[in-house]
Amino acid sequence: MLLEKIKTPGLSHLSYLIGSQGKAAVIDPRRDCEIYVERARAEGLEITHIFETHRNEDLITGSPVLAKMTGARVLHGPNPADEIVFADTAREGDVFEIGKLRISVLETPGHTDDHLAFVLHDDDFPEGPVGVFTGDALFVGDVGRTDFYPERAREVAGLLYDSLQKICGLGDQAIIYPAHGAGSVCGSGMANREFSTIGHERRNNPRLQIADREEFIEAKLAEHHYQPPYFRLMERLNVEGTSPAPRILRPKRLMLSDIREIDADHVVDVRDPLAYASGHLPGSICLPVGMISVFAGWFIREGETIALVGSAEDQLASAMTHLVRIGLDSIVGGYVGIVPAAAQGMKMASLPMIGTNEVQDRLERKRDDWTLLDVRDLDERRSGAIEGSDHIYVGELNSRFAELDRERAYSVMCASGMRASVAAGWLQSKGFGKLDIYLGSMGAWQHAS
Repeated sequence: MLLEKIKTPGLSHLSYLIGSQGKAAVIDPRRDCEIYVERARAEGLEITHIFETHRNEDLITGSPVLAKMTGARVLHGPNPADEIVFADTAREGDVFEIGKLRISVLETPGHTDDHLAFVLHDDDFPEGPVGVFTGDALFVGDVGRTDFYPERAREVAGLLYDSLQKICGLGDQAIIYPAHGAGSVCGSGMANREFSTIGHERRNNPRLQIADREEFIEAKLAEHHYQPPYFRLMERLNVEGTSPAPRILRPKRLMLSDIREIDADHVVDVRDPLAYASGHLPGSICLPVGMISVFAGWFIREGETIALVGSAEDQLASAMTHLVRIGLDSIVGGYVGIVPAAAQGMKMASLPMIGTNEVQDRLERKRDDWTLLDVRDLDERRSGAIEGSDHIYVGELNSRFAELDRERAYSVMCASGMRASVAAGWLQSKGFGKLDIYLGSMGAWQHAS
């Protein structure tokens, strides 16, 4: 028996390859899906089935592409938002054989209406399931969000409660295999590990500690989640199917002369925030490689062209890979060499950094031409905020920048300064000239108090 977890960094997406006796199946494949074929063939396995736990909102599924590569059958749940043109419908009670392994289907709506869990049985061990692929219904330390149907909020929260009871009924021995890990936008309380059992979750997962259905519903209704604009793009592409990822996940090399004349919709600087703040191309935005999956979809729309700026070729390749996985494919090229460009007379912009003492001084002087702008999420803000600061979530600055005064001075803060750099870079690209970044942000403030 083979069971291999394939992790997608940035998105914190978890997909799985399982196999037995020459046959294999993939659960929730990503768009750049050659990896599944390579791993399966290395083990002498043929991929015959592709199982989708649900229509993902945060990444493009690789199911239609993988099906064309392998001839495998794609299975998706009932009640999708629209017809999944590349998949057959699987329903509760359906059973699929993968060699000596059996996959049985549970309908588990709540996170989405079409959500399924796939229960893994091993014929050599008949005393209960070996594990269950829980998709975005049950995570390690958390459960799925239920905010995708706002007009039915109470109903879908109740459906998730019922689905979790069904999953827990599989037995404490069953290992859980979720579709996301810590850092995903699909949950907020996931543990920093990717292994657990139903028994462990039943005893330790805060949401599973709620035994009363109405209490669970109220807890879910009280949650606050953000929905980036690119979620709508993912939903559409995961219904219609999409093209394969580019074969070469490295952008075309741009020269200094190209950068001088570039006409891309966005120049995206993927270097470390401190490097960006020290010197960057005027008009470029700050999206460090590790933050692209979470924030690029807030600021870049489908079809808009992108030029990447990095400190190394491998950094550009990583950035392009992250962008392709969320459908932002229009990458015109990548440039390495900000320091040499400056040495050749290229004009540079910068963003000053300030510390806690300066922030405290400005607050005490009550400057009427200055605002401390907190760009953390609402839950962070509720747990502690600096008196006198204003709040706009970093992602919502994609449009809410228009609410701000370009003639006003802003110090941008978050928890550490990372997201503040993204926010300040975006504001600067929109014509805000009186900006600085609170280095250390809330962490530094709390340490000093």
